Amino acid sequence: MPETSLQPAARKSSLAIIFVIVFIDLLGFGIVLPLLPRYAQRFHATDFETGLLFASFSAMQFIFAPLWGRLSDRIGRRPVLIAGLAGTAVFYALFGIASMLPSLGLMFVARIGAGIAGATISTAQAYIADSTGHDGRAKGMALIGAAFGVGFTFGPILGTFAVPVELDGAALNPMPGFIAAGLSLLAMIVAFIKLPESWRPGLAPPRRGWLNLGAIRDAVSVPTLGQLLLLFFIATFAFSQFETTISRLTLQVFELGDDSNFWLFTYIGVTLCLMQGVLVRRLASRVSEESMIVAGAILMGAGLFCVSLAADHASLPMLLATMPVLIAGFSLLTPSTQSLISRRSDPARQGEIMGVNQSASAMARILAPLCGHALFGLNPRLPYWCGAALLIPALILALFARRRRPPNSQH
Repeated sequence: MPETSLQPAARKSSLAIIFVIVFIDLLGFGIVLPLLPRYAQRFHATDFETGLLFASFSAMQFIFAPLWGRLSDRIGRRPVLIAGLAGTAVFYALFGIASMLPSLGLMFVARIGAGIAGATISTAQAYIADSTGHDGRAKGMALIGAAFGVGFTFGPILGTFAVPVELDGAALNPMPGFIAAGLSLLAMIVAFIKLPESWRPGLAPPRRGWLNLGAIRDAVSVPTLGQLLLLFFIATFAFSQFETTISRLTLQVFELGDDSNFWLFTYIGVTLCLMQGVLVRRLASRVSEESMIVAGAILMGAGLFCVSLAADHASLPMLLATMPVLIAGFSLLTPSTQSLISRRSDPARQGEIMGVNQSASAMARILAPLCGHALFGLNPRLPYWCGAALLIPALILALFARRRRPPNSQH
């Protein structure tokens, strides 16, 4: 394996800087996410347009992540990361301007642009790969997940200081968008001043692509691997429906103001951090992945069903009590499924198969908002009923994967 271009002390420092950069950038994401469906409703967007507003961001990340990756293989990670952060700052500022006008069309431009610029998160992962050896790779990659969790927790808290009240009955306070832009600009400045380059010229760039049909065919031909990939898609789809519609539910059914909605998202973020950082880590060494996947599917299905019951009764205490069940299920299911997919893959093709898994996750996040908001328009409880129903075949797939462990499994 080739040596990285950074000395050990520099590698440690650069990983800390990457964490800070991603964390600051995701604070902005945590500010904007709770507002999107509420903004769309105030702009009189249709259910399809609201779903498309979410889906456009994920679609741009799906399309542009390989392009940013190829570019970083040629000119280096640092300039790509800086350019992505600069673009994110510009398009969050555009989000604020769209709020002021107000303009749904400009809001779409802002979200599409933010998706393109935010696709550089894969370059941050490549930077970590450059800066770590094989033994430290998993811990390095965990920094991205930790930054996501912490940013998603503290972003909504910061958002409460810029609650988007209506200014004149139509326009909205642009401060959330401008604060998010300022945070991304701060992250860009930190990267420009502090972040060293990790990429070395002369290394053969990895093969990248959007949709390798041959890789998909080969992956699903492995015993139980196709079932695990489908299971991961279903779980991501079901949770994304919840994640992208919950702000509409809290507004229409529970009548929460924007400040209370921010605190609700903070509650979700804190719960997610606790479940992934405490519960899953403690169980991982004691419970098999197969058992954690089964338990996760049961808890996710029960949690989504209880969210619909809380909506039926317009009971906020029931909703707050239900969310940890749903989040615990998602926290148990998704990392365990990813781990099992990795363990059951041919080591020589593991990167390819994990890429297929990431593509499945991206497609779920593109399709879920479109489906979720269409269902919400018919009945606010439908996205959660649908998600709970989807977890029934997911549970069957989990049980199948548990009973039909392939003979070459490393577990």
